[in-house]
Amino acid sequence: MQKNYKENHLKPYAIKSINSKGRIYNEKENSIRSPYQRDRDRIIHSSSFRRLKHKTQVFVNTEGDHYRTRLTHSMEVSQISRTLARSLGLNEDLCETLSLSHDLGHTPFGHAGEDALVEASSSYFNHNDQSFRIVTFLEKAYLDFDGLNLTWETLEGIAKHNGPIENINKNSTLFSFNKNIMNLSLKTFPSLEAQIASVSDDIAYMNHDLDDGFRANLFHTKELMKLSLCREIYKEFGMADGGINLFTYPTTKKKRNRQILRSRYKKEIVRRLINKMVVDLIKQTEKNLNKIKPMNVDDVRDSDSHIVSFSNKMKKNISEIRLFLNKQMYNHIKVINNTNKHKKILKNLYQFYDENKLRIPIRWINETYKNTKVDKKQMIIDYISGMTDRYILNIYNKI
Repeated sequence: MQKNYKENHLKPYAIKSINSKGRIYNEKENSIRSPYQRDRDRIIHSSSFRRLKHKTQVFVNTEGDHYRTRLTHSMEVSQISRTLARSLGLNEDLCETLSLSHDLGHTPFGHAGEDALVEASSSYFNHNDQSFRIVTFLEKAYLDFDGLNLTWETLEGIAKHNGPIENINKNSTLFSFNKNIMNLSLKTFPSLEAQIASVSDDIAYMNHDLDDGFRANLFHTKELMKLSLCREIYKEFGMADGGINLFTYPTTKKKRNRQILRSRYKKEIVRRLINKMVVDLIKQTEKNLNKIKPMNVDDVRDSDSHIVSFSNKMKKNISEIRLFLNKQMYNHIKVINNTNKHKKILKNLYQFYDENKLRIPIRWINETYKNTKVDKKQMIIDYISGMTDRYILNIYNKI
C-alpha cells in the first residue's frame, strides 16, 4: 500500500493503510478511498448487511417498530467505536468496518435462533464464524471472486475481536481459511481497532437493551437503584430515591403529559450511562497505553492482555448491569415465551429442509455453491441462518 490516505495523525500503534498485509486477491488501489473505507463500503452494500434490519436484537421484528434490530444495533456500535477511535488516535475507518460487520452472521431470532440451529443440526455453528463465512465465501457480488475480498486487518478483526483464539474448532470456516488461505495470527491479541469494536458492542447492547426494556415495560426506573452507576446518575439529578423533579429542566417546565416526561427521563439515564462508560474506557485505555508503551501494531498483538479496557470500578458496575439485564430482561417470562416459540419454529424448519432438501430454491443453491462441494447440513445452516425474522415466519406458515 503506497497511498497515505491522510493517516499521518494516527498513533504509531494504530493500523495504517500503508502497512496493510493486503487482500486474498490483489486489486488495484482506489484513488479516493483507503482500503478500510472500501472494506466498510463493501459491507454496507452487501445483502447480508441489509437483512440485519429484519433480524432480532432482543425483540422480534414483529413486536414493534421502535425496538433495536441487528442493523440499528450495528450502527450504534459503529458510532461509539468512531468516537473512541478518534479520541485515542486510532483508525476510525477500520473500527467502523469491524463494528458494522460484527453481527453479519446472526441467525433469525437472535441468540435463541443460534441455539436452536445448533440443537437441530447437531453441528458446529457460531455467529462469529458465520460472519467470517459470509465475507469470505457466501456473499456473491463480484465477478472475480466469492466473498468480499476484505483486507487482512479486517478479517483478523472479524475473526478475533473478542481476543486470541487458542483452540479453534476444526469444523469452522475460520479453521480451514486460516490453515489453507491466509494466516491471521489467531493466537495473538487483536489490533486496538478490533478491541475498540468489541467493547463498543458491549457498551451499545447493554445500554440499548435497557432502553428497549423500558419501552417494553419489563422494568421501571426505580428498579435501577440497585445499580451503582445508576445511583450516581440519580445523584446528578438531585434525587437519591430513583425519582426526579422533571419540572426543573428547560424542556419540562410547562405541564405536560406525565408519560412524555418519564420517557425523556429514561432516555437521559441511558445517554448518561453510555457517556460514563465511554469516558471511563478512554481514560483507562490511555493509562494502559502509557504503561505498556507500544511502539507499533506488533507490540499490541504481542501484549499479555487487552489494552482497551474499563477501570476496575467500571468493570464492577458493568457486571451489575449485566446481571440486572439477565434477570429482569433476558429471563423475563415474556421474553422466554417468545424465545421458546421461535426456537421451535427454527428447529421445525430445519427438520423440514432436512427431509425435503429439494424445497431449498435451486437457484440459491447454484448461485451460492456453484462448483463447491457442500454437505446437506451446511447447506441448510447457510440457508436458514441467512433468513430474516419476517421471512422465516412467512416460510414457516406455508409449509
